[in-house]
Amino acid sequence: MKPYTVANTDTTDESRCCTPITDVPLTDAEATQLADALALLAHPIRLRLLALLARHGGHVCVCDLEASLPVKQPTVSHHLRLLRDGGLIERERRGQWVYYAVRREVLATVKRLIDQFFTHLDG
Repeated sequence: MKPYTVANTDTTDESRCCTPITDVPLTDAEATQLADALALLAHPIRLRLLALLARHGGHVCVCDLEASLPVKQPTVSHHLRLLRDGGLIERERRGQWVYYAVRREVLATVKRLIDQFFTHLDG
């Protein structure tokens, strides 16, 4: 008795099992933007800072942020600088104090990109 085989010996392009996926949910630029934002958010202190700023809704003094976190002012300032350099927050100097606020339009873009990324998982 002859063994049953399913081997495909046809090597034409039409017979290839793998076809390129062209419906990519994110462009290269969007993927880079999202990866950069997620890298910034990948620290508990930075996540808490953003949550505090977003909850407040306006500009918050760095001294008030420090009082809400289990770290000292230099550490708070370091993480705020990273968030500011990454474009997620803005700062405003008022005399000797510095106040911070979230850049809602930037975070809305990050949220949109995350939603766009996960859209295909819901399908």
